[in-house]
Amino acid sequence: MTIKQRYEGIISIFKETMPAPETELHYDTPFHLLLAVILSAQCTDKRINMVTPALFERFPNPEDLAASTEEEVFEYIKSVTFPNNKSRSLVKAARVLVEEFGGEMPSDIDNLMKLPGVGRKTANVMLSVVWNKAAMAVDTHVFRVSNRIGLTNKSPNPLATEKTLMKYIPEEYVARAHHWLILHGRYVCKARKPDCLNCAIRDYCKEWAKAGS
Repeated sequence: MTIKQRYEGIISIFKETMPAPETELHYDTPFHLLLAVILSAQCTDKRINMVTPALFERFPNPEDLAASTEEEVFEYIKSVTFPNNKSRSLVKAARVLVEEFGGEMPSDIDNLMKLPGVGRKTANVMLSVVWNKAAMAVDTHVFRVSNRIGLTNKSPNPLATEKTLMKYIPEEYVARAHHWLILHGRYVCKARKPDCLNCAIRDYCKEWAKAGS
């Protein structure tokens, strides 16, 4: 099987089984999605969705958050991973949004990455989810699944994975493919015990073929 055939087969199946995949983070505005994505680093979406309603109500816009303190924000997010660092990032990101961007969310990767707490992955999430741009955010699920099923070949890091995926996935499917791979990794191709017997794409999976099943 060629790499092109593998991509075509997997995309075809995902289009049928997950025609309209979406982020599982709850949000109502681009600003609130940014907060949720920053908070979700090394934490579950389920946990983030538990803490964000009160956070969003208290801080409906960047101006309110920028005028707050890390200590106040901490009280809203103390049950997530690394709450001290994330409190700092949220407040600083809001201040940069207000001071440099007039409270408006940037829609390009370079300006998004000027926001404290926003790396390439978070910026790409914003681009794909909010603006439906062809941006591939590579989190732990995307990185693991891509290597395991053979979309990448022992890719050494997320950036290399991103470049390979962008090379082979047609532009019109990139935003959806981000969600396809995350959801597949979260519920089927799990880190410790992939559910190969219930995997819709196993016929295109390198590891499944290697196992001789």
